[in-house]
Amino acid sequence: MELLGTRDVYGEVLLELGRKNRNIVALDADLSGSTMTKLFAKEFPERFFNIGVAEQDMTGTAAGLALAGKIPFVSSFAIFASGRAWEQVRQAIAYPRLNVKIVASHGGICVGEDGASHQTVEDLGLMRIIPNMTVIVPADGVEMRSIMQTAVETAGPFFIRTSRMKFPVIYSNGASFRIGKGDVVREGKDLTVIALGLMVSEAKAAAEVLARKGISARVVNMSCLKPIDRELIAGCARETGAVVTAEEHSVIGGLGSAVAEILSETYPVPVRMVGVKDRFGTSGTAPELLDYYGLTSRDIVSAAEEVLARKG
Repeated sequence: MELLGTRDVYGEVLLELGRKNRNIVALDADLSGSTMTKLFAKEFPERFFNIGVAEQDMTGTAAGLALAGKIPFVSSFAIFASGRAWEQVRQAIAYPRLNVKIVASHGGICVGEDGASHQTVEDLGLMRIIPNMTVIVPADGVEMRSIMQTAVETAGPFFIRTSRMKFPVIYSNGASFRIGKGDVVREGKDLTVIALGLMVSEAKAAAEVLARKGISARVVNMSCLKPIDRELIAGCARETGAVVTAEEHSVIGGLGSAVAEILSETYPVPVRMVGVKDRFGTSGTAPELLDYYGLTSRDIVSAAEEVLARKG
């Protein structure tokens, strides 16, 4: 099984894009070794700005660069990019709809031993609620490459979450990402599992277990959390009659909330959310934490069996 880190791909593709487009600049909050903007900084020091531990200033500086015609890529840990700088993101970037791309590393609990202060299970909700913001969590490193290309070609603010943890590759090279569209990565007729980020690979593994039990599970990669694919979500509910969501994020405000909101208005079916249950993170290895917080293929299987029982 090939493993690939989305933050690693971010660093590589940012450098490639920077070679092609001189308007691309990168900003970091003294974390370029972790966010992987260090690759861009080494080759283009005149287009790289280390703002220091000052995410709010970094956000405002990026807004100014965007107004000057540049395409700023802003990076820090997700907890700081989304939390510490939230007001500046709202006021200086999203409200005027500036062309700033926030690529936030170390999202979710898989930051690992750094613990609750550096883990974020709130970032997607914080960004999703802001008007004009496109919110994306790649399902693997291959999709990350396509997402980066799309972000450069599409005007407006983006929030893209990357992971410290390497996780399985789902797509073959050349896979195409589309804003506002989900992707069915496995067909099924009994229920639908809608996932994003590293949970897509867990959902696929769960579908294989369920298949051995005679249960046919459809798996959808909903990497674009906002704008979300309402049509696909409602269609899956109509066709399979039950839905499980899976995310490395709080069940409050993230993918599960978004899916439930849509289905309550369009096609109500039994829904079960696999995610962090209104808790902070804690210290541990990434695999230990995924197990501790109930974010494994086993937990998706249990949720699927529960929702099927409710489906009747």
